[in-house]
This record gives sequence, structure tokens and C-alpha cells, in this order.
Amino acid sequence: MVILGANGGIGKATVEQALQRGHAVVAVVRNPESLTLRHPNLVVRKADVMMPETLRGLFSPGDVVISAIGKNSTRETTLYSAGDRHILEAMVDGGASRLFVISASGIDVNPTHSWLIRWATKNILQRILRQMYADLVRMESIVKASAVDWTIMRPPQLTNGGVTGKYRYAIGKFLDNGTRISRADVANFMLDTINNPDLFRNTVEVAY
Repeated sequence: MVILGANGGIGKATVEQALQRGHAVVAVVRNPESLTLRHPNLVVRKADVMMPETLRGLFSPGDVVISAIGKNSTRETTLYSAGDRHILEAMVDGGASRLFVISASGIDVNPTHSWLIRWATKNILQRILRQMYADLVRMESIVKASAVDWTIMRPPQLTNGGVTGKYRYAIGKFLDNGTRISRADVANFMLDTINNPDLFRNTVEVAY
């Protein structure tokens, strides 16, 4: 299993839980010193998704790839679209075919939400995060056009809570009134559904 953005919230939670489940994990970060976790089944690799040459040789046939890349910024960005495109190109070169990427439920207005949440999504969230959301839309288009077995995760508001395993999810449609989930439970869901063909080439919303 190869996890990119392994020192971020979802990425780190996925690394920790994957190791607990007995997976061999390659954690990919720009700064290896930022990931202090040590484990016999963990290999830390230095790479930058915006520098595609650093991803060469990273992936092999049979690898499960989880892209948890992200940044906290309201400025214009191409991290998601360019970064995940570079990951896809390196996956194809290496023969890997299973991919999870992290998007966000807020890029669309969920019609099952209350009028207040719908209004806030459109008039506050989408305005503040318009640059990030625009790039997530570009990223989703790139991923959907690829030939790998992708799953696009669209979580709502993320929290720092622990693993509960008690969440709801919707495949290829809006999740009714899903407003938050912990990063740890997003990781838990991905690890639970690695081999679920219902999620292949599908978008998933998951929340409490």
C-alpha cells in the first residue's frame, strides 16, 4: 500500500490503521522528518507530487494507492489536479491499478440538507474555498477519465475524532444529511473497502 500525503490528517490516520491491520505501507511525504512514526512494515519515501520525476519507480502491480494530498489555503492551486495526474501517470508506468483520492462533498450542494446548510454551502463555503474546490473539480475529471480502479472520496466537515466504524455512505449519489466525519473514520472506510468492486470507478460520500 502506498499512501501519499502521509503526514496529513487523513494520510497519517490511514498509515497508522493500515499498519495495525498488518499491511506493508510505503508512506510518501515531501519531508520525511515530518513523519515520526516507525514500524517494521513501514517505509518512508521522499517525493513531491508536483515533481513527477520523484514518483518514478514508486508503484508496483498490486499496490493500493491512497492519495491524501492536500493543503490549507484559499489561494489558487493546482495541487489536486496536477498532483493526482502525476500520481496516475506513475501508477500506469508501474502497473498499479487501485486508487483512492480525497475530494470534498462541498463542491456540490447536497439537496438533502436543510435550507440553511444548503445556503451556507453555496454562499459561504463555496465562496471561501472556491479556488480549492475548482481544482478538486478538475482533479475529479482527470481521475474519472483514467483507466485505473479509482474511488473518489467526498467527505464533509472533517473532525479529529477517533475510529468509530459507525458511519453511513452513499455510492454515486448524495448521502442524506451527512455533515461531518472524523479523518480516522475516512481512513477506516477506505481500508475496509479496498477490494469492494461496488466502489470501483465511483464517487463515495461518507458521514455519520
